[in-house]
Amino acid sequence: MTTFSKTLLVAALTIGGVFSWTSAVAQPKAEVAEQQLFQAINRERAANGLPPLKWDEALANAARQHAETMAAQKSISHGFPGELSLPSRATRAGALFSWLSENVAAGPNTENINEQWMQSPNHRANLLDADMDTIGAGAAERNGVVFAVADFSKAKH
Repeated sequence: MTTFSKTLLVAALTIGGVFSWTSAVAQPKAEVAEQQLFQAINRERAANGLPPLKWDEALANAARQHAETMAAQKSISHGFPGELSLPSRATRAGALFSWLSENVAAGPNTENINEQWMQSPNHRANLLDADMDTIGAGAAERNGVVFAVADFSKAKH
């Protein structure tokens, strides 16, 4: 191997390591936001005399993918052209459910997003639906904006 080839290899490994490190740093921030949403939703349910929702990793994966799509589109929506529907996204992720609902929002932080959901009659109804027993939350950040998705389900056991 020539000296030039070795230099290119070292540079490629170094750059790859930087990108891997950047991805690893970004991921925990989204995971923290997801857990903050989960905890805030369960606090709201407790304040309204409802049992807590259980975390479902399959729903979280579906929600996370949709949050990333919203961040890439720089828009909030329950679906974008060419994207699977909520039931199809949840099924593809491996969730087992008899009923689903979804909240989407974007804001500067999770506290703001939770406030938005509680002030919206439809989102509040999803969050406080006594028939739902599981949740998966997803978050993605783009330019200081948090894009959030909460997928609620009545799980099939």
